[in-house]
Amino acid sequence: MKSAWYPLAFVCTVTLFSHAALADDEAAIEHGRYLANAADCGACHTVDENKPFAGGLKIASPVGNIYSTNITPDKKTGIGDYSYEDFSRAVRDGIAKDGSVLYPAMPYPSYSRLTDDDVRDLYAYFHNSVQPQQQPNRKTDIPWPLNMRWPLHLWKWAFVSDPAHKPPMKDPQWARGAYLVQSLGHCGACHTPRGVAFQEKALDQTDSDYLTGGKIDNWFAPDLTGSKVTGLGDWSQQDIVDFLDTGKNARTIAFGPMKEVITKSTHQMTDDDLNAIAIYLKTLRAKNNDPTLKDDPSTAHALTTGDVSATGAKNYVDNCSACHRSDGKGYPNIFPPLAHNTAILSDDPSSVINIILSGGAQPVTESDVTGIVMPDFADQLNNKQIADVATFIRNSWGNHAPPVTESDVKNARENLMKTKTQ
Repeated sequence: MKSAWYPLAFVCTVTLFSHAALADDEAAIEHGRYLANAADCGACHTVDENKPFAGGLKIASPVGNIYSTNITPDKKTGIGDYSYEDFSRAVRDGIAKDGSVLYPAMPYPSYSRLTDDDVRDLYAYFHNSVQPQQQPNRKTDIPWPLNMRWPLHLWKWAFVSDPAHKPPMKDPQWARGAYLVQSLGHCGACHTPRGVAFQEKALDQTDSDYLTGGKIDNWFAPDLTGSKVTGLGDWSQQDIVDFLDTGKNARTIAFGPMKEVITKSTHQMTDDDLNAIAIYLKTLRAKNNDPTLKDDPSTAHALTTGDVSATGAKNYVDNCSACHRSDGKGYPNIFPPLAHNTAILSDDPSSVINIILSGGAQPVTESDVTGIVMPDFADQLNNKQIADVATFIRNSWGNHAPPVTESDVKNARENLMKTKTQ
């Protein structure tokens, strides 16, 4: 009689093991979904929201346009026939299944720091949860001989650090924040200046150039270090968390490409991870010893008394003051302040010019569904008027930044027109 229980016990053991394995698989897939959001994969690999991750986004490079690839599990046009090893090699080493080197528009210099476990979970998600989409990859617009990829092997050798590199341990939250910023979030891809070979000048905090701001398309991604003038020096940890979660805080509101990063990536992250990112960023020292910005009431006094004699002041009153006020302080979480707004005070005025030219909507999240829109002024104001009002904004209420020239605006307007017509 005793032996009769053995088959039943075997079946029960196998069943329990199968359920445990299934639960592990589901957990891996769901964690992979979280990682894909944290890495903002959809920002580059999704053009049509009905075909997520099917690729086709045009990405400008110094030598021509690149188009993002199909990373759905379609076997003909996507990554359906990629093994885990193929997938890992593409994500972390920048080598496609056919052996070709990927253009560094794919941020594999950052992804090289991903852990094995995270890459496995990403693989599980893309191969088991993403819907296959049959959409052939588009060839680049880069002309011959610049489209030859073998020089990219040399580029990788020169500029991609050892994948085994890990940030030095300080405390678990700091280490988690460093990992998220340096690898998954690949923040340096936009916020770190580029060198002559279009490489990020630094990949972590051991180099003073790291996250000090960078030009991306027609925008300038601002300084994320402790600079009190252009960076996060006067931001609190909660300011950073609020901004990453909602796209706004008492100091600024997300604009340009950062708006999509908020809605599709950082807003989807846990509070623990957002706090870890904030803890890490608050430890980054400013490259330069900038003084704290101080209030200067003279601009507000002049405007409220009707004095618009300063260059750009009249255009500010006519077009900007209704929302941003004569004191430049705006209305908290509705219209951002311009006074002491570090995002608009970098030496590179690209973002200020572009937001005036093209306007833009605020991020939409569960906490704020309004999506308030700033109108564009490309048709209302000429190049000189925009240069004057931008300079006025960057040098009023205690702000200090280099003047914006008419030539700066002309170039930005031409780049904007090219983007619209391509």
